[in-house]
Amino acid sequence: NLCPDKDAILQSCHRLLKEGGELYFSDVYSNRRIPQALKDDEVLWGECLSGALYWNDFHNLGKKCGFADPRLVEDAPITVDNREVQELIERGGDSDLSFFSATYRLMKLESLEPFCEDYGQAVIYKGTIPRFESGWSLDDHHYMEAGKVFPVCGNTYNMLKQTRFEQHFEFIGDFSKHYGIFEGCGTSIPYASAGASVEANSGGGGGGCC
Repeated sequence: NLCPDKDAILQSCHRLLKEGGELYFSDVYSNRRIPQALKDDEVLWGECLSGALYWNDFHNLGKKCGFADPRLVEDAPITVDNREVQELIERGGDSDLSFFSATYRLMKLESLEPFCEDYGQAVIYKGTIPRFESGWSLDDHHYMEAGKVFPVCGNTYNMLKQTRFEQHFEFIGDFSKHYGIFEGCGTSIPYASAGASVEANSGGGGGGCC
């Protein structure tokens, strides 16, 4: 997260990938945009916090660079244990600022849509990916048990159908009929690890795309 030009990084990655290719992108993210005063602070920069990208800005940046549907793989909260650093954040009125370490799966597919749309499709995982005979996860909320019909949005369908994963799945349905947005496709903070802190501060939890 110490590289300020993430746009250039993602554009270069997209250019190097072939169609159907993917990359894992791990970085530090925040629940809101970092104030400029904190960005300019050398201590926070050295702690790898002030360079954190607001999670939704990352989603939009990924889409701008050609990764139409960034998928969260895993996340974890980053706690600020240094009292001096915490006081620095609180002094500017930013005590609700939270940081997360997260890994995303980014796929280069021209067929992906900006949002998860419902076409009544489903897949069946064959259990043929080595070391994942019982089930396999595409991302943090797509765990597919072997042999079980698993409903998916159009984007997930294409992520499996038009990539190296095709041989490991059976595919049900097509794109002939559209049923609207896929149920559960949201725009709130996607990190499961944010739930506790958000609930404590506001009484609510986060959500994620299908």
